[in-house]
Order: sequence, then structure tokens, then C-alpha cells
Amino acid sequence: MSKEKKDKKGFSRRKFLVRGAVGIGVVLGTGYLTRSIWRRGIAGMINTAESPYMGDTKTPPLWFEVTAENQIILHSPKVEMGQGAFTGLAQIAADELEVDVDRIKVVHAATSTGNIDGFGTGGSTSISSLWMPMRELAATMREMLKNEAAKALNTSPASLQLNNGVITGGGKAITYGEVVAGVQEWEIPKTPPLKDLKDYKFVGQPVARVDLADKVFGAPIFGMDATMPDMLYGAVVRSSLIGAKYKGADTSKAEGMPGVVKIVKEADFVGVVATSRMAAENAKKAISVDWEVDRNWESEDIEAMIQVGQGDPVEIQKKGDAKGLLEAEEGLITAEYKSPIGAHAQLEPNGAVAYVEANKATVMISTQVVEITRSEVADRLGFSKDQVNIVPTFLGGGFGRRLHTPNAIQAAVLSKAVGKPVKCFLNRKEEFQNDTFRPPTHHVLKARLSEDGLIETIEHNVSSGDVMFGSALTPGFLDPIVGADIGAWRGGMIQYGAIPNFRAVSWRVKLPFSTSWWRSLGLLANTFAIESFMDELAIKAGKDPVQFRLDQIQDDKAGQRLKAVIKAAAEKAAWKDEVVDGRAMGFAASTDANTPCAHVVEVSIEEGEIKVHKVTCAMDPGIAVNPDQVRAQCEGSIIMGMSAAMYEQMKVKKGALTPTIYGPYQMALMRNAPKEIDVVLLQNDDKPGAVGEPPMGPIGAAVANAVFRLTGQRLREMPLQLV
Repeated sequence: MSKEKKDKKGFSRRKFLVRGAVGIGVVLGTGYLTRSIWRRGIAGMINTAESPYMGDTKTPPLWFEVTAENQIILHSPKVEMGQGAFTGLAQIAADELEVDVDRIKVVHAATSTGNIDGFGTGGSTSISSLWMPMRELAATMREMLKNEAAKALNTSPASLQLNNGVITGGGKAITYGEVVAGVQEWEIPKTPPLKDLKDYKFVGQPVARVDLADKVFGAPIFGMDATMPDMLYGAVVRSSLIGAKYKGADTSKAEGMPGVVKIVKEADFVGVVATSRMAAENAKKAISVDWEVDRNWESEDIEAMIQVGQGDPVEIQKKGDAKGLLEAEEGLITAEYKSPIGAHAQLEPNGAVAYVEANKATVMISTQVVEITRSEVADRLGFSKDQVNIVPTFLGGGFGRRLHTPNAIQAAVLSKAVGKPVKCFLNRKEEFQNDTFRPPTHHVLKARLSEDGLIETIEHNVSSGDVMFGSALTPGFLDPIVGADIGAWRGGMIQYGAIPNFRAVSWRVKLPFSTSWWRSLGLLANTFAIESFMDELAIKAGKDPVQFRLDQIQDDKAGQRLKAVIKAAAEKAAWKDEVVDGRAMGFAASTDANTPCAHVVEVSIEEGEIKVHKVTCAMDPGIAVNPDQVRAQCEGSIIMGMSAAMYEQMKVKKGALTPTIYGPYQMALMRNAPKEIDVVLLQNDDKPGAVGEPPMGPIGAAVANAVFRLTGQRLREMPLQLV
């Protein structure tokens, strides 16, 4: 097996991107003194930002390997958690490398390869952030192979032909594998011109997933499947109570139990290492832990905290004089909306397999943040980062739950204590209770209509717990500068730019339990509030809700793309603003990470329950690298959004979050899924955009708006339940 040799000269694109990220930090710092203006500017920038690849340029990272069997191995810095990133990246690379997709094998890049994306995998950026770097890297590698093949074939590079890993010229042929076998030192050329999109064979086509066979045949690819030779099993004692602090433990009953190898006491936790998982769990239950708890929280306490008006407001969007125009009571239209605490509820609990030796550590783990996990393990063990190798696995569900995986630290500490590999996973109850939850929200919207029935002024206030701030992924310097939590107000801005006066205000709340990233962040809750209110305003104005929106969209590029998806969804669904044969349609639209999306849902009421029959989704993600995968992402996002909007909620009882198992934590089942999801893809941008999260935005509001037409009940609180 041969690896290409690289130097810094070959990564000018990546260096530019890293410098760009640092530049944002400089802008934020110099703007601190005028932070009200800067906060709105930063908010607008972040609301539409597309995160670049944030790899390290200090050491040459390994991207491609060419084997003697003429297979190309792509080491992906993005993890595969079901979104199809591996397939999309293989398609992009295949077109520039002049090989078929099935000649490329995609694997997770371990940290030992140097190919680490500091941003991690999230924010619907896997394809968009690597679109240009992957094309440039593959094209450069293609030219390197051609140049060396020309030497071997004694001809000029310009005379060569490339076809699926075989280079021909001068009446001779040589494979990529044969080329690399004869090269010791590589010359890296300047990045060549990239192919025109019309010349691509695979990008834009519905290529079958490269990970399909492994998943169909149950290959051991997930974190729960990971093993190491001579492996033991670990378990950590965790409190079920909110805010519990570990003070100490009595382990005397556990120490002599069958299978127990060692009880490990640390300053912040106590754990067990045993010969089996059952033995470790049994011993864990026998440990008596002293927990310090300040308060036994209840749901009512949390609801009282999440209220617009509590704390300090941060204005994140402003046009005109919305605040002043909304002061008078006459003609004022107001509404309130709420969303509950939500769990990730992914199938695979968090855990890791770790092996700590004298001067190195290896951790196999399902994680979205490889670099952060490596840094945290290294810090805890007192190692340098180069001594820690994180080996990512496939994720049995991510959705933001694995944007912080400190469980790797616990597995590593347990392994170090016994000198052997240790596998340590949370059980299902622990996974629910120790989740980093989607925070509850409270929204107050106000508006005033003009004489012609359009919106003269509108204001959105949202109170929420943190999403991004306090997480391992967010730089601490952003907190005092931005003020409002960036993730909590995702989707919370007014997208109807032709309205003369509008304002968005964030009310940040510090909750006593962990809240963080959840698929689409604040998009689902914020869009539910804004788009439900838009429906109410359209009805007040006596206008069709689709046309009402179209009339108030600004005529710039973003506005044109939003108008296009609204029209496409309405046309494809044959939109009707009336009840027909016991069914009604509801409409909603949103723009997330530069990707506009619109939904039309068709709903009936059956035995007192809301039944969604059909969802028509129109979305414009720019270039759809794999249209089938984009449609699949839309379908999955819609059903997950329906589940969250119609069924899911966590409660707080006697100081603990509940429920802790599937079933009591109600989710959408197969019988609740719509029989038809019709996806219309527009491509009005010259690059790929966000896909996995934007379709989450409109679904809750679209369902609620349809229910109003059927029943006259305005559902302003998720989960949506008829009275």
C-alpha cells in the first residue's frame, strides 16, 4: 500500500479557509465596543454562514491511499451517521479522479492520519464544506498520477487517457496502483482547473450508497460493535437527579462481587471494570454514592424560567422602528407559542472502547467531534494530542447528541486503571437522563397590519435555554460578544424582507440541566412560532396564506429562491385553502443555512387524533450531489420533525428528567408516518448547500395550520394535541 507524500504547498485552499476563520475572531473583537450593531450583524452573518473545512495545516493530512489492487481509499474527516456523507464525497472524488464510485472505499479518518476537521460533523455541512476542497484534492492527485505515469510510459502527460483507474498512452497502459508502487517522492503541482459540472458523470446522479451492503448485512461498523483483544467492560455510576454533584462513594459491597476486576474512584466519578457488561452493571448497582443536590426541580419550575420578559433581551434583528410602532394597543395582534424539552432518543447509546498504554491511547467511538474528543482524552491522561488516536465508527444516530462525547474520558480512565482495553457504554435509562436536551421555548409575537392587508410591522421574542453556548464546540469568546445563544435563535429571524418594520429579540435562560445541539437547533420551534403566526395574520387579513407570504418577500437572490420553493410546493400539492372531504392543507416555509424549504401537509382528524396523510416538500439546496440522498434526508427530517412536533416531550419530576425508556417517551411510529412524502428539488445555486436540517423547520407549523382549518383550534404549543 502506498501513500502520497504531501507538503504545505498543496493546501493553499485550506490555509485560506483557516485564516478566514481567524479573521472572524478579529472582527468580533474589534466590534465589542459597538456591540448592539455588531450583534445584529454577527447574528445575520451566522444565520446564513456556511462553515468551511477547518482542518489543521501544520502537518500533512492523509486524504487518499491507492492500493496495489488499484482501489482508492478516501479517509473522510466527516463521520457517517446516516446522512450519506460517504457516498456524496465518493461521488465528488470519483469525478475528478476519473474512476467509478465503486473503486473508492470511504473510511473514517482516524486522528493518526492528521485529517481532522476541527468543526466536526454537524450543521448540515459535510458536503457543502468539502465541495471545493475535495474537488481540488482529487484533481491535484489525478495530475500527480498522470505526471508519474508519463515518466513510466515514456510519454507526455498531455497524451495520456484516464479511464477508471487505468492510464493509457503511447500504446501502453498502467494502473493507478502500479503508478504509486514505483514512486518514492511526489511532486505536487498547482491545483489544476476543475472539470465543468456538465462533464461530471456521478455528481448529480442517484448513485447507490457506498455503505449500503455493510448495513444490510449487519457488518460490525457502529460504536456498539467495537471490540479490542482481551477487552474488559466498564460501567460508571450516574445520578438520576438534575444538578447532582459527586461527593464520594462506598464501594465495599461491590468489590467482592463476581467478575469485578477493579473499582475505580476518581475525583469526579466512580466506576467498575469487570469481565462482562452484566457483571459491571451488577456491581455498579451495589455502589452507594453520596450525591449533593441543591434542589428537586419540577416541570413547573422550568416553565416559570422559560418566559419572554425574564432576563436581559438581546436584539438580533432590526429593520425600521418595529419597537416603537408596536407600543400602541389599538390594532395590535399578538400570540404566544411554546415547545417542550426534547430528547435526542437516538438508537445507539453513547459509549467507547479505550485502550491506554504507557505512552499512547486508542479510543474507538461514535462521535461527531473527533478533535475535541482527542483533546479532552489527552488532557485527562496528561498525554500530548499526538499520543491519542481517536478511531471514529459509524454512528447509530447523531442528531447533535454526539457533538460532545466526554464518555471517552471515562472509558480511557478505566482502561488506564487496569492496563487493558475497556468497553464502557451508557444504558438506555442513563442515556435518556444524561442527554443534552433540546431546550424548551416560549415565543411572543406581535404585529400590525397595514390598510392593504400586509404586515406593517412584526416582532418575534423567543425565550430559550442555551443550545450552542456552554458546549465544547463553541468558542467561549462569542458568549459576551453575541449575548444571545446563536443556536437558540436559529430560524428565529423574520425572513420576509419586504416588511417595512421588523425585529427579533432573544431572551436567554440558564437552565439547571444540560441543553445543547439537537437537529436543526432552534429552527423547529422558531419556525413553528413564526409560521403559525403568519398563518394567523393571513387569516386576519383575509388573504390566501401562500400569496400572503409571497407578497412580503424581498426581491433579492435569497428572496427569489424562497419564492421559488413556496410556489413549487403549492403547485405540486395543488394547494387549496379550504376543507375538502374532511381533509385540509397547511402551509409553512423557512430558510435555514441558505437553504429555503416549503411544506404543504394534508391532514385529517381520525378518532380525535391528528393524521398526516401527505407532505409535499419543495427545497432548494443548490447542487444536489446525490438527489436520492437529498430526498431521503428530506423524508427523514420531515418524519423526525413530525415526531418532535406532535408527540415528544420530556418532563421534570422530583428532580429527575423523565421518561427514561422508549414507549413512555412517545415518538412517531410507522403508523403515524404520512403515506406519501413528495419532494421537489430546485437547484438555484452553483454549489451544494445544507440538506439534513432545513426540512425540519416548516413541518410543525404546517401541521398546526392545517389543523386550524379543520377544527378551528389554533394549536400554539408542541406537542400538538387537540383539546
